[in-house]
Amino acid sequence: MQCPFCGAQETRVTDSRLVAEGDQVRRRRQCGHCGERFTTYETAELIMPRVVKADGSRESFDAAKLRAGMLRSLEKRPVSSERIEGALERIRQRLRARGEREINARLIGEEVMAQLQRLDQVAYIRFASVYRRFQDLDEFRAEIDRLTREPATPSVDDSSEPDHEQH
Repeated sequence: MQCPFCGAQETRVTDSRLVAEGDQVRRRRQCGHCGERFTTYETAELIMPRVVKADGSRESFDAAKLRAGMLRSLEKRPVSSERIEGALERIRQRLRARGEREINARLIGEEVMAQLQRLDQVAYIRFASVYRRFQDLDEFRAEIDRLTREPATPSVDDSSEPDHEQH
């Protein structure tokens, strides 16, 4: 794999482990030329369903758009990149598992909200406020009240160790 820092072709894997419930391999790599270290994630490439937007138009599933939306909500929140990647992979996996050629964009938004609620409640509220188009503080308050009434849903991939990686 090419080094993202200096472009050298010689990199070596220093550590590999399964993440995202075993659906991804996380590899720590080190460049043989400049010595920099970086992380890669390996997943099977499977065909995603097309997305049907609210206006009826259709577009290809865009993993970068999904990631950007989640990262925007998680900005400055204490959630490791590994947990974020795991959540993204769970969303993709659930969408593929439906076995449909097309999927409603609304369903993707609901999957994102479910994963964000497991990762970080502040990020969840941020996303939900935009996604559900909260109009005033009462809508925020109602959603926060609902969250406080529900028992916390632990993430399946959470380990007993605290998050140390802050990316």
